Amino acid sequence: MPRSRRSDRPHAREPARSSGVRRYASGAPWESLVGYSRSVRVGPRVYVSGTTATDERGAIVGPGDPYAQTVRTLDNVERALTALGGRLGDVARIRVFVRDFADFDAIARALSERFDRVRPAATMVAVAALVDPAMRVEIEADADLGARTAPPRPGGLRPGPLDRSRRARPGPGRRRPS
Repeated sequence: MPRSRRSDRPHAREPARSSGVRRYASGAPWESLVGYSRSVRVGPRVYVSGTTATDERGAIVGPGDPYAQTVRTLDNVERALTALGGRLGDVARIRVFVRDFADFDAIARALSERFDRVRPAATMVAVAALVDPAMRVEIEADADLGARTAPPRPGGLRPGPLDRSRRARPGPGRRRPS
């Protein structure tokens, strides 16, 4: 990585040499075949590789059931986070890869059950294939352990500048601002 022109400090995207990198391998057969870690911790951040609904032996859990597969996938994501000191509440971003958007409701229900209070940034995209045709969903997660705060207050999140869902709606005799 290039260094800043103004100092000898590492570039912002270059991990500090003293922070150390920790890796976790779940034992899934693809990790050694492809040469990657299930999750990697660099400082306070944990990156979880694309994770699917496999059991300890590598067999697919819930073939044909996108809800069951999403639940198992999230269990596996949580295990990868926990192995490196994280938890689902630390997740800042998820990327969800689905085989068919017809599975959206089942997958979204499972995601909401785990992330409704966390509300990470999220992307869901349909893909042509996953590593095994029986897989319906794959999830990546990025977590920031340094950002731990108190859980959201009851009633959900505070509306932001673009969230108009909780703002007063114009009624009879009231004009919408132009």
